[in-house]
Amino acid sequence: MKVYKRSLILLICLSMFLVVLAGCGKAPETADQGSAAEPYKIGAIVDISGPAASLGEPERDTLKMLADELNARGGINGHPVDLIILDNKSVETEAVLAAKRLIEQDVLAIIGCSASGTSLAIVDSAQKAGVPLISMAASAKIVEPVAEREWVFKTAQSDIIVANKIARYLAENGMKNIAFLSMNNAFGDSGRANFEQAAPAHGISIVAKEKFEATDKDMTSQLTKVKALKPEAVVVWAIPPSASIVTKNFKDLGLDVPLIQTHGIGNKAFLDLAGDAANGVIAPMGKLVVAEQLPDSDPQKALLLEYIAAYEKNYGARPSTFGGHAHDAFNLVVHAIAEAGADRAKIREALEQTTGLIGISGVFNLSPDDHNGLGEDSMALLEIKDGKWQLLE
Repeated sequence: MKVYKRSLILLICLSMFLVVLAGCGKAPETADQGSAAEPYKIGAIVDISGPAASLGEPERDTLKMLADELNARGGINGHPVDLIILDNKSVETEAVLAAKRLIEQDVLAIIGCSASGTSLAIVDSAQKAGVPLISMAASAKIVEPVAEREWVFKTAQSDIIVANKIARYLAENGMKNIAFLSMNNAFGDSGRANFEQAAPAHGISIVAKEKFEATDKDMTSQLTKVKALKPEAVVVWAIPPSASIVTKNFKDLGLDVPLIQTHGIGNKAFLDLAGDAANGVIAPMGKLVVAEQLPDSDPQKALLLEYIAAYEKNYGARPSTFGGHAHDAFNLVVHAIAEAGADRAKIREALEQTTGLIGISGVFNLSPDDHNGLGEDSMALLEIKDGKWQLLE
């Protein structure tokens, strides 16, 4: 009996020892888990495929590069960034579905989309969910009226800035009678409305207005009508590939007046597709494509050159204007999260209070009345010569 009691006591002691030992073994694991900072989720909806792919691909690549660089430096205040990138296929309904997925995943903010149409499609989703949205597209309607776009910001220069820049150039060079061609989508329609607003203020008459689809393979019929009216210049509001096609058609028809386009052609895809026909095209553009030509006093130059070098190292090619819009969107979000932490409402407030932030598209000065924060000084007037961008002013 005594032997049995001693055995029972020893068994109980051994069991207690094993329990304590097991607890000690778990303690370091629990401590490690508690000390690891929770990742900050940031969503991105990009037009990676479809008609706007020439915009979305460099944006996707830029976002990946920046997220990797940030995490290598320790993330945001010690929190790694979990960047979730979805492709909307340049389709508005796909963009809405992507926004819903990201919102359900509790992302702190959404970057997107590449194009005006897909960006406008998700504005309502961001507003209703109370999620900060930073678009990379041009239409002023994305952020205006600000009272109805409380949660929405954007990094591309608004089309009213582009329209005023073009109108001023035309007026200063004595070109008063202008033909206007545009894509039949949100980007083209917004550009047309803003150019119609800017033109009269500079004494410009629009003698022809023609549209074409983003998927059209030939715009000769529209340009033939334009040619018959003998305008002093032609303004085209489009992105590749249609912007390149209309440029080639323009050259083939022998129109001998200036061809003015927009920052929608700010990538290598336009130059490659348009070929020699691109020479002579004039466009207001962000400064990235002529970074080396800028004076050293330009506040953006150092960052532009740094971005170019990093992108070329990672991808073996020069970044485009559109990649620059993604660069700015990512940095605006990171800057706001670093100040506000993991709180959507506070991130929105931090975005709205961002001033003096040097970006690829310009120096951002956001406010409760301006959710783009860029002026005409963010753009340079350029001309394509020998297949390369040249700074005019």
